[in-house]
Amino acid sequence: MNPKLYQGAAEYYARHRTKYPSSLFEKLDQLFNLNGRGRLLDLGCGPGIIAIPMSDRFEEVVAIDPDPEMVKVCQQEAQSCGIHNILSLQKKAEDIDTTWGQFKLATIGRAFHWMDREAVLQRSYDRLSTDGGIAIISTDEDPWRSDLPLEKATIKVVKKWLGESRKTGTQGLPDIPHEDLVERSSFPDYAVYKLKFEQLWTIPNYIGYLYSTAFCLQSFLQNNIENFERELTETLLKIEPSGQFNQTITISLIVAGKTPGMFDSSRST
Repeated sequence: MNPKLYQGAAEYYARHRTKYPSSLFEKLDQLFNLNGRGRLLDLGCGPGIIAIPMSDRFEEVVAIDPDPEMVKVCQQEAQSCGIHNILSLQKKAEDIDTTWGQFKLATIGRAFHWMDREAVLQRSYDRLSTDGGIAIISTDEDPWRSDLPLEKATIKVVKKWLGESRKTGTQGLPDIPHEDLVERSSFPDYAVYKLKFEQLWTIPNYIGYLYSTAFCLQSFLQNNIENFERELTETLLKIEPSGQFNQTITISLIVAGKTPGMFDSSRST
């Protein structure tokens, strides 16, 4: 993962990216029998949207990200919440080695597609305790492939100001599904779960979300920030005069364990 991929996005990511619902963390509690002991390794941690809400379930959290701004904001967010058991490091997920010690759980949220996935799976496996595992979390939020009026209209405006081609190209859009790589990995057991939650967007909040993405960093707009925001606001108000939009978001939770039979035999719930 390029450490400059999200340059300038950390504050927007912390404030405007959708937060995972409590139901996700409760599911991880159930699947991995989390009890406040052991260590969590959060890979591609961003500003801590997994590390921080999971911190009370472990003795220590090691949160890593290649972007120094993300690491800094993660530290600040943890401090503002009075959390002192998170160690934030500027590292790539591929850097995992024996000096990091052992972990009960490794988590990756919305970042796995940027990584060398096979290498990260194997190196995570090597650092996990025998009763541990990995959780790979993604959502179906992709304005470029959405039929929602909010997102279709937004991408039309984004293309006008930033060009028809996605700024990050096709990088990060893997042709092999995550599940297939997990099934072929060293983990003897895996399962896939789907969870849904509701997100209410306001227009300022949604603009902040755009600035947290790799395809619409605020810096891409250069001197056109005000004009872009004005046009997008006008466009979205024509769709919904209240300026509020509801979105149902689906979480895909892929879990893999080092012990056979850890999860439901159905493989998908």
